[in-house]
Amino acid sequence: MNLQLEGKNALVCGGSKGIGKAIAIELAELGANVTLAARSTEIMGEIVSNLPEKGDQKHDFLSVDMENTADLIKKIRGLSMQKRIHVLINNSGGPPGGPIIEARDEEFTKAINRHLIANHHLVQLLWPGMKEDGYGRIINIISTSVKEPIPGLGVSNTTRGAVASWAKTMSLELGPHGITVNNILPGFTRTERLESLIESWANQRGLSIDAMEKEFFKLIPLGRFAEPHEVAEVAAYLATPSASYISGVSLAVDGGRLKGI
Repeated sequence: MNLQLEGKNALVCGGSKGIGKAIAIELAELGANVTLAARSTEIMGEIVSNLPEKGDQKHDFLSVDMENTADLIKKIRGLSMQKRIHVLINNSGGPPGGPIIEARDEEFTKAINRHLIANHHLVQLLWPGMKEDGYGRIINIISTSVKEPIPGLGVSNTTRGAVASWAKTMSLELGPHGITVNNILPGFTRTERLESLIESWANQRGLSIDAMEKEFFKLIPLGRFAEPHEVAEVAAYLATPSASYISGVSLAVDGGRLKGI
């Protein structure tokens, strides 16, 4: 298999922690030049300094707020003038939890801007370079809620579903140019967001954190949560030449939790 990414440039959004950080590490291991994009400048600087470097590899970061569309467009346009991005990882923290019946307009607007609109502008700005270089991988980190809504995450479920539909449509349009578009649907993964959600759900049910986790383990055939690197390795594979004929899919990395075939 050809799993090498030497000479390829990757932009990893939300690369300062969790799954995004893990993906950045995996892509760097495969030889890609990695650019992190997030708000946490100090954290990204530390991560970049510790990313694997072999030969001529160079890593950097871009401080950007995915909810600030004008700033995002300005900075990504500047990045695209410096170098062509071949691998785009669309990834951003999910909206707060809560019943959808109680969701306010601004919650939907904020989530749509942060995920769907930001993803859209990133692709619009970067796909011409992918086309010219004959190599493009667009990978969206979404959620298993695309296939099975998660109770208590109404705004997130709605937004993630919109991104999945957008991505499938984009795969149809960019496929003729040799650019693949895929979604990864992480299940319960040990990240700061999951820890926060579990704490909230445990408080609501009057359970300890340990007891709440055990309740979730019962739903997962593999009986545990994923580690970020396990999701990242799947994303890294989709970024490689070996995944050249995979496009338009939503791939669950959930330990077998989803019931559908």
